[in-house]
Amino acid sequence: MEKFKKRFTLFNAILEALINPSETVAFPFGELDLPHGFRGALVVDPEKCNGCGLCVRDCPAEGLDLVKKSQVDFKLIHFPARCAYCGQCEASCRRGAISHTNQLVPPSADPEGYVVVLHESKVE
Repeated sequence: MEKFKKRFTLFNAILEALINPSETVAFPFGELDLPHGFRGALVVDPEKCNGCGLCVRDCPAEGLDLVKKSQVDFKLIHFPARCAYCGQCEASCRRGAISHTNQLVPPSADPEGYVVVLHESKVE
């Protein structure tokens, strides 16, 4: 009797899976619709960024690096493989210079070697 109950339960699960519509997105076969508030790729507004380093200091995953040559000559580097996309950098920026877009981060064959220069200011 126990075997019959187990088989009947399995049969019901299979039947339900075949009858009910799928609960997943249609992405591979249709357009990807990302939800509002999705934290994707990082962007920096060069007019607002002054190289203070608050975003780098507060990043829990060490996904950002700031290379400063002088007060006005600096480079802000993003490491997508390390980034947790938590939004802490965006929350830490007092000037609102760094933000997340609603775009997916492109894949890479070499995640550790993939770096994105978000902002580079050069003194001329």
